[in-house]
Amino acid sequence: METDCTSDDLPVNGVTAPLPAGTRLLHIGPHKTGTTAIQGALFAARDLLPEHGVVFPAHSRHPMEAALAACARPAMIGDTAPTEKHWRRLLEQVGATGGKTSVISSEFFADAEDDDTIARIVEQLGGERVHVLVTLRPLTKIMPSQWQQYVQNGLRMGYDSWLTHMLRKAPYEQPNPSFWRRHRHDRLVERWARAVGAERITVVVVDDRDREGLMRTFEQLLGLPENLLQPVPDAANRSLTLAETEMLRNLNKEFRGNGLPDELYSKLVRNGAVMHMKNACSPSPEDVKILTPEWAVEAAAEIGARMAGRIGDLGVRVIGEPGLLSAVPEAPAPDGIPVPRISPEAAARALYGALAAAAESPVRHASPAKARTVHQASSKELMRVLGHRCLKKLRRR
Repeated sequence: METDCTSDDLPVNGVTAPLPAGTRLLHIGPHKTGTTAIQGALFAARDLLPEHGVVFPAHSRHPMEAALAACARPAMIGDTAPTEKHWRRLLEQVGATGGKTSVISSEFFADAEDDDTIARIVEQLGGERVHVLVTLRPLTKIMPSQWQQYVQNGLRMGYDSWLTHMLRKAPYEQPNPSFWRRHRHDRLVERWARAVGAERITVVVVDDRDREGLMRTFEQLLGLPENLLQPVPDAANRSLTLAETEMLRNLNKEFRGNGLPDELYSKLVRNGAVMHMKNACSPSPEDVKILTPEWAVEAAAEIGARMAGRIGDLGVRVIGEPGLLSAVPEAPAPDGIPVPRISPEAAARALYGALAAAAESPVRHASPAKARTVHQASSKELMRVLGHRCLKKLRRR
């Protein structure tokens, strides 16, 4: 059902009226709320959308670099820094849509933290034509998924400790200041409402019981035929299991402890080992999931209830059931995290992924011989030398 509507486009028989023709629908996420699924479906249907008056103005599924540049946020560890050129390119693509409805989607827009930045983004995308869409899921489901994503970007802190820092250690900003910038959802909606007005914000509460419900909501908002948007399989977007995440977290410790360069992490670890493991290994029912202890579930649900109340007071349109944002799982996890056990196959796949990524930039010329032999060097020294050699070849490439 839909609540707290401030416009005349109330749902009729469960169907939401489409936004006005020519709207520029800006989907800002945040992270872990179905963004990848929507982006994949829109990109797959991009050739069919124009006949229904809608355009998906991007050359890739997710214009991440453009969003990062617009929000003045850094790239993921080791990746090429986004530039104004990325943002300008997306603006040109949006401008080329003319009077048609267009949809721009990136969860990284949720990382914009000040009013001036948000106002500039809105103005450059079309000012009064912009309608902001925010998709929300319960914190209790976001937290484990977001933690393992941070580990994929170099985090070395375990889940229990991370939860303690996020929920119990004021000002709740370490080790990931971006978490509450993205996931204090009431403040996120309020920031964007100051730029576009409450009447031009729609909040969709995602119901995980209806796997394609978000697709249908997008179709209705954009005036598309039902079932035009279809899920696109994407193994690379799956979350890591607890064992996989713990393996990577310990690798992060070794990586940082040996002072290897960030570019090497991006190439060999995130886009090598982790990507190949995701694509080649599907989690089995026996794999231990990332379970949130009961105390953290209760704390997250309490925050979710407060956020839902504040969002309702803002006067924005809400599609879905706000009560889901504070729902507690029927069987919350016990305190303590189970001991993870990674399969030999998954470990082998990860190692192969790193080797395959390294093989794309082979070392053809060895460095001059050192006074000591390899056997006389420490493992820390060997890892540092190997890392810098690989990085040197990557830069040459």
